[in-house]
Amino acid sequence: MINSIAVGFALGLIGIGVIGMAVSGIRNVINGNSDFKKVAIMIVPIIIFAVFYGLLGTFNEAGVATMIVMMALMAVGIVVTGTRGTFKF
Repeated sequence: MINSIAVGFALGLIGIGVIGMAVSGIRNVINGNSDFKKVAIMIVPIIIFAVFYGLLGTFNEAGVATMIVMMALMAVGIVVTGTRGTFKF
């Protein structure tokens, strides 16, 4: 019983955090403090998850596939940034 309450509470806090970040990002775009492209990039994991959910059909498999793709994109980003910094592109 306590486990279910704790998991529900944790998911609720995560949800509140995500909603807060979304509202803050939208407010910053409206006020002109942030560029829309920088805020819109936050949607990429959601799009990747939706594609994998459509392809694989389960939340668990889609979540793992999304994690793998996002980690691969992160590694590519690190290599590109390091190469650009090394060779001064």
